Amino acid sequence: MSTLKKQAARGQDSQVLPKVPVPPLKQTLDTYLKCVQHLVKDEQFKKTKTIVEKFGAPGGVGEVLQKKLLERRDKTANWVYDYWLEDMYLNNRLALPVNSSPAMVFPKQTFRDQKDALRFAARLIRGVLEYKALIDVRMLPVDVARGQLAGTPLCMKQYYRLFTSYRYPGLKTDTLKVDMNTTSSTSEHMIVACKNQFFMLDVVANNKQLNETEILSQLEKIMKMSENAEEKHPPFGILTSDDRTEWAQAREALIKDQTNQDSLALIESSICVVCLDEPCGLPPSDTNRALMMLHGGGCERNGANRWYDKSMQFVVGMDGVCGVVCEHSPFEGIVMVQCSEFLMKHITGSPLRMVQPSSGRALSPPRRLLWKCNSHIQALLGTSGDRLQRLVNNLDMDVFTFETYGKEFIKKQKMSPDGFIQVALQLAFYKCRGRLVPTYESASLRRFQEGRVDNIRSATPDVLTFVKSMADEGATFTDSEKMKRLKDALKAQTDYTIAAITGMAIDNHLLGLLKVSKELKMERPDIFCDETYLASNHFILSTSQVPTTVEMFCCYGPVVPNGYGTCYNPQPHHIVFSVSSFWENTETSSAVFVKALNESLLEIRDLCNRSAAAASQPTESSQAASQPHKSGK
Repeated sequence: MSTLKKQAARGQDSQVLPKVPVPPLKQTLDTYLKCVQHLVKDEQFKKTKTIVEKFGAPGGVGEVLQKKLLERRDKTANWVYDYWLEDMYLNNRLALPVNSSPAMVFPKQTFRDQKDALRFAARLIRGVLEYKALIDVRMLPVDVARGQLAGTPLCMKQYYRLFTSYRYPGLKTDTLKVDMNTTSSTSEHMIVACKNQFFMLDVVANNKQLNETEILSQLEKIMKMSENAEEKHPPFGILTSDDRTEWAQAREALIKDQTNQDSLALIESSICVVCLDEPCGLPPSDTNRALMMLHGGGCERNGANRWYDKSMQFVVGMDGVCGVVCEHSPFEGIVMVQCSEFLMKHITGSPLRMVQPSSGRALSPPRRLLWKCNSHIQALLGTSGDRLQRLVNNLDMDVFTFETYGKEFIKKQKMSPDGFIQVALQLAFYKCRGRLVPTYESASLRRFQEGRVDNIRSATPDVLTFVKSMADEGATFTDSEKMKRLKDALKAQTDYTIAAITGMAIDNHLLGLLKVSKELKMERPDIFCDETYLASNHFILSTSQVPTTVEMFCCYGPVVPNGYGTCYNPQPHHIVFSVSSFWENTETSSAVFVKALNESLLEIRDLCNRSAAAASQPTESSQAASQPHKSGK
């Protein structure tokens, strides 16, 4: 490795970032009360206030737990990391597709024929190998924070887990295994899924990586092998789409046979999975492409052509539906974005001529993974398929591009695009349901060692005051009053965002206190048994900003049965929203929410425009501002 490379690697490895703080106990408890008061009934809040005050009283349970957390902070690189990982992912028993694994949807590709699609896949695989090489020698430039408190260097650890992680299903809790030993990269192989069959693709031959032409010829062989009906195995990938406990039990049954053990070991140690999908037969709308990435369309389509435990699954559909599905426990969305953008630039950047001629070296053909099946396993495959189909039928997805304006307009108002969009989401929800609900917006903690995320609770008292003024039918509020409320709502959102990214939000802290009480074998403190606490952690609105510089968008499912998953990607002159909910729940409808969101974005824009116009006409402004204005219904 050159000196320059060594220095860059050292720069990433020796990143000395601060440890994530433990916020003061009183501050967290005060903020908690402020976050929940307007979301629960008065009676309930009184009860909660008493419980919280008792928990935080001098010499009380809270102080004992806080002391233990502070000791834990001194002893670990990141006191909340394991607690958060278990709570957010590993203990969750729901199936990974839709419920947990987000997807990045690439721009629709136009393939002339199958060879064209395989050429795209070969180029993608070369891109993955180049990106992985940069990670292995720690040559990725260190990320710096954007948005609020921009410019701070960020922890790079999540990148090192992109191609080295595997999530093993467990009966009660899963295990995330990460192989950080980059020297073992000589045995590099990928798994290619094609027609629900799995193949091992060696990407190294005689100590030299395959070039694009060689990869293409291996993919063509895989395609041919997958068509051989005599050698077809049942669709074992479907098992990984099941609830985690069911999959853990099925895996126990599988590994009784050495053949299955060997196949599992090859998948588990692979760099990634590349899924060559059959045409899905649906119109190529953004919504349909999002659905195909999230669940593959079930057994009828490409739902079994997946292996959900692997952290990166690249999907190349013969019909041009392409993207990546990620197992979320090792890293956040931004890492998936950076990797995806590198790959898209790699694919579009290299000219379409067939690159280097084949080296002329003989490559051993790809290997089909073999499986042993008995009647018990056959039955498990059937029930897994049925459960995936139910999930497919239940997901109500609406990908909506708001084209009237984007972040440029918002910045001209001297407002934060993220805060502005969050306020619009709250207004949309209020239009649908006449109330606000606990809202989750992920906030990155990568300013700290091994930082992951905490939660920005966007449903603030200030935003409630604003949305009520906007939804007011009696037109009792003037534009200047609404504008003041909008600015207060945005300030509250920004203040909470800054608290969250500097390690001062409440969710991780409360989780830490709860986990420590369990470790001390205490009876569960009242604060964590309280109805308010349980309701405040039921995130009916789960939101995330995932911006991209290349044309693509991210999507995911709701985190609760009666909730919405809302991912947004603000561009200069438009905003892409992926809104998901479940058909089975009668309270939610993605189309209804999207309609309300569209109205909300237009109404807030109109308010800003009227206020700006009034401000530029000083003589009439006092009259105009004092006139109540009916909202644009």
